[in-house]
Amino acid sequence: MRSRLMAVAFGVLAVAVTAVGCDENEDTRVVDDAASAPATAYSGPLSDSAERALECESKVFSKGGADRWGEGDAGASPEEGLKLYFEIEQPDVPRTGYREERREGDRVLYSLDADGRTKVAVIVAKGGEGRPGWGPESSAQCDPAELPESYTDSGPYEIWTDERGRRVPVTEVHSGEGAEHCDWQKAHVLSTGWGKGGRLFARDPEGVLPPGSLTARYDGSARLPGDARDTGYRYGDWELWLSDATPTKAYVRTPDGVEAWPATKEGFGCR
Repeated sequence: MRSRLMAVAFGVLAVAVTAVGCDENEDTRVVDDAASAPATAYSGPLSDSAERALECESKVFSKGGADRWGEGDAGASPEEGLKLYFEIEQPDVPRTGYREERREGDRVLYSLDADGRTKVAVIVAKGGEGRPGWGPESSAQCDPAELPESYTDSGPYEIWTDERGRRVPVTEVHSGEGAEHCDWQKAHVLSTGWGKGGRLFARDPEGVLPPGSLTARYDGSARLPGDARDTGYRYGDWELWLSDATPTKAYVRTPDGVEAWPATKEGFGCR
């Protein structure tokens, strides 16, 4: 189960995820026979978890199995079973560009690849108790930062880079606009890790976030504390600096100066 902080981050950015999915043409084929193939095709059993087919650079981001479905939802073909995966799971992954990587009896492995490596894997199967026709049996994905840039550039996560220009996993750091359904678009949220050690910070120059949701006021003309250190994280011309003396603030250095983003309080999130 994902951590509570991860759930909060998803709540803050949830509408952006939905928007990406809704913008795509439902009639577009999800399977592209010309899609790039992984350098090495998966050769393991398909009766196991789809996680085994992934080729992640960091930790597996999410995995799971599908719920049951009825006759009216069942797919008449493996590709329709893959489409059912998007309907049931609502994952924040691309809906097109998949390829059939392996077929074994009544199971088919579909993969989405980036730079020749599998980043999303879905095993669809035919039949089974409570699962008539074709549908998703198991699925798994790598960190969103490893998905194709053509998708993440319009996705819910702002992908940061490290000092060498490499994309950083969203589980390490990411940012994004506030949720539209709470009318928080003019605010910005920054996550520095998920789990017990992770923190959420917010940029709220216009005060659109609920009163009392931040540990301090946003400061658009701040000074870096003496012990502030450059994390090496970058998003465009933003630089992330942190201070041990003031752990409840994240300092974002821009070409115009330094901004202090206060940490959010316990329970922060868009409901």
